[in-house]
Amino acid sequence: MLDEEAHLEEAAARMRDQRYPGRLELLFIDGGSQDRTPEILARLAGEDPRVRVLGNLLRRTPHALNIGLSAATGTVICRMDAHTRYPPDYVRIGVERLLRGDAVSVSGPQIAVGCGRWSRRVALALQSPLGVGGARFRLGADQEFEVDTGFTGLWLRETLERHGGWDEHWHNDQDHELAMRLSAAGGRHICVPAMAAEYIPRDSLPALARQYWRYGFFKVRTLRRHPSSMRPSHLLPPGLAATLIGAVAAPHGVRRVARIGLGVYCLALGRAAVATCGRASRADRAFLPLVLATMHLAYGFGMLAGSARAGVPAAAVAEAARRLAVRT
Repeated sequence: MLDEEAHLEEAAARMRDQRYPGRLELLFIDGGSQDRTPEILARLAGEDPRVRVLGNLLRRTPHALNIGLSAATGTVICRMDAHTRYPPDYVRIGVERLLRGDAVSVSGPQIAVGCGRWSRRVALALQSPLGVGGARFRLGADQEFEVDTGFTGLWLRETLERHGGWDEHWHNDQDHELAMRLSAAGGRHICVPAMAAEYIPRDSLPALARQYWRYGFFKVRTLRRHPSSMRPSHLLPPGLAATLIGAVAAPHGVRRVARIGLGVYCLALGRAAVATCGRASRADRAFLPLVLATMHLAYGFGMLAGSARAGVPAAAVAEAARRLAVRT
């Protein structure tokens, strides 16, 4: 966590109130917060002997996860994020499912729930087909299902240590990169509906844009290392970003085609907004196209920048094209 005073109290309460019959230790890894987070953590540690506070001087997510992994003494590792409200039986259900032995990781659906004006609109976007993309773990379900990666979740500590934990070169997308390594070793990732957790999205467009730009930038690294992880939907955001560039800077003939493509995209955004009638306010519906476009373009330009830095994930693109051809 970093500067999480707005969400830390509730997140910690959800973690401390887990209905788990075994022993729990609660490790809070702080990246040098400058708000009231250290004060809150000190109080929690004084109130609850299960709470331990650890420092993360490099202030990056994979480093924090590995610090927690090294300090943990339990058999099962459960990752919980400060921007999420976990159900009271999350740990119990996850441990029981993990110990059945046919899954290498267990997690629950990520249900977006807004707590502010823009957070609410981002949550609405994450509930639409254009916002979900190919991430099945963002959808609810009646029965458990297999995913290529999950939202936070549980692993056996021995499994994580055997595979080297989280790769610290992946400042973002480290969860998917780890999942692909575990999959390559024959592991299955299971999403359990009863473990659905409420994720609180960013509450401003600039924060959302920075988040999705980082997603796209580091996704390129994952695709280059694990080409089979690319879904056809991954091609759409950079394609949209390239289309926008073409609509502005390409030769006349290409520019005209690109503008037609952008027009079709705008119609799709409008249709997504109309589809929310009855479950969103008029103002939230009006801003939904802007939120979706921010997510898509930030992710797309992030992937283009990542490709410029690390190289185009050509093998992954070929794999996605092959899958798309098979579907059609």
